[in-house]
Amino acid sequence: MSLLRLSLVVTALAVSVALALTNPTTDQYLGFVQAELAKAMDRMDQSTPEREGTVVRNIFRRHSQELLNSMVRPHTMRQNWGVLSRFETTVLGTRVVVIGIGNQFIPVEGVDEAILTLGRRVF
Repeated sequence: MSLLRLSLVVTALAVSVALALTNPTTDQYLGFVQAELAKAMDRMDQSTPEREGTVVRNIFRRHSQELLNSMVRPHTMRQNWGVLSRFETTVLGTRVVVIGIGNQFIPVEGVDEAILTLGRRVF
């Protein structure tokens, strides 16, 4: 085996180990969902009066963990593929698919629709 091939194999193994060590957990995924919901709340419809918007955001901040634990966690399925994970959540009839790799999340399907649906339902 040539030195070049050996170095490529070692590099590929090192990258695989690094990705496996940083493969996101379900709790990290829930943190991502919570952050996305918080961003959506901040982008709330600008026609909403400021005082009303502040009240809704405060309620969300206080109860976001309950919302995640009751509506998101029980309906989330994680497929762990070693170096990455695929998270699939069905919330209020909306299917959400997110890929987690290297402690990063890449929305694939339905994230915006689910946030809108969940926001309408809760508030």
